[in-house]
Amino acid sequence: MLKISKVHHIAIIASNYQKSKHFYTEVLGLKTVREVYREARDSYKLDLAIGENYIIELFSFPNPPARPSRPEACGLRHLAFEVEDVAAAKQNLESKGIEVEDIRIDEFTGKKFTFFADPDDLPIEFYEK
Repeated sequence: MLKISKVHHIAIIASNYQKSKHFYTEVLGLKTVREVYREARDSYKLDLAIGENYIIELFSFPNPPARPSRPEACGLRHLAFEVEDVAAAKQNLESKGIEVEDIRIDEFTGKKFTFFADPDDLPIEFYEK
């Protein structure tokens, strides 16, 4: 049997690397582990962590093709982060000019959650611990 132990990382290709870098590091507060410029690909790769857990690779590529990203499109539905207090997280994002959906309650767990989008309209969820 295959024994997967955890999600190692999530890769995101940004249409505007600097804007997305700012969003993930300054708005969401993820920590930069390493940033490299790969000259052969004319591409940046930014490794980001939550606490000590390496979790996201943010890439830039020249002229990446568009891809549907709404939650109902085929493929990856959304990226979800656990937070202590969804209402406080929502208020924090809104104070930075980020549009955030109304808070909903998961009908199965009773936990609060909400959605917002990154600079490329990738759906992101905050889900209460």
